[in-house]
Amino acid sequence: MNVDVHHELASRMLEDARECIEKGDAVQASEKLYKVAEEAVKVLAGRFELPEYEDAIRMGRWTTPLLFRAVSRIVERLGRRIRHYWDTAWTLHVEGFHEARLGIESVAERVEDIEELLMRLVERETG
Repeated sequence: MNVDVHHELASRMLEDARECIEKGDAVQASEKLYKVAEEAVKVLAGRFELPEYEDAIRMGRWTTPLLFRAVSRIVERLGRRIRHYWDTAWTLHVEGFHEARLGIESVAERVEDIEELLMRLVERETG
């Protein structure tokens, strides 16, 4: 999957997440928001030509360790806020989706972090 496809998927997932929040579905909103962040990391890894991106292509998939290593490298280029956004996404993935422990308010409070990560991606593409 190329970086443009990952970017398009991230944008679509953000809209899906907003719809889930409106419906009060915290579990699905959490997973969709996580996917936005995951796809954004993949795009940035590709744009920066990170070794993790090449590893994922070679393996045919992304793994959790590859994603975390890619985030660390992206932080080196774009700053510490990226790690904050990723940590928010990981909380949504684990606590919101897998464990179903986050209420809709907690999920909705975290949307802004995910939107900001996606905006950083857009800034990289337009700037």
